[in-house]
Amino acid sequence: MRLLIGILFAFALAAVVGLGLTWLALNDNLAFGGIRVGAWSAWPKNGTPNIDPYARAVVTRTGALPLGSGDGVAFVARTDDTGAMLDGRCDIHVDGITPTARFWTLTLYDTEGRLVASALGRHGFTSQEIVRRGDGTFDIVIGPRARPGNWLPTSGVERYVLVLRLYDTPVGVATRAGRETPMPAIKNRTCP
Repeated sequence: MRLLIGILFAFALAAVVGLGLTWLALNDNLAFGGIRVGAWSAWPKNGTPNIDPYARAVVTRTGALPLGSGDGVAFVARTDDTGAMLDGRCDIHVDGITPTARFWTLTLYDTEGRLVASALGRHGFTSQEIVRRGDGTFDIVIGPRARPGNWLPTSGVERYVLVLRLYDTPVGVATRAGRETPMPAIKNRTCP
């Protein structure tokens, strides 16, 4: 009888630990083969046949379609360069340059993956509409109050996520250039 109870306890414990770790991996966006540059993270293998099982499960669960490896790569930022969560009540500056790409977009999403509601209908910028400085760099202010220049409204949401999609770029799995890639800094957190 003690043996049977021990076996049932071992199976129950293994099931709880296994299911708990799987839930953690699926909900915390843990994937293998990622590139991290400052606050930006990307998983270039997600759009290939070599996608890892956890990333495949996340794609299946969320329904989000990753960029194919021939199309480009998407970088995600949930924090600024100091590690503080992106807060829609504060002003954040995305400053610098992007890696070489034919086209890029910077889009603002809530933590559930939906576009942040905006009365102006502005949810992001593209490489073709951004106002640049004379040296080719740019500064985008992301915050609740209107600003001159490149301003992206947060509508005062508490938390948000930035997604920088680079199309037709050498950054990715094949080049291994991700760690040396110049990415825009996310800084100057100013809260009222």
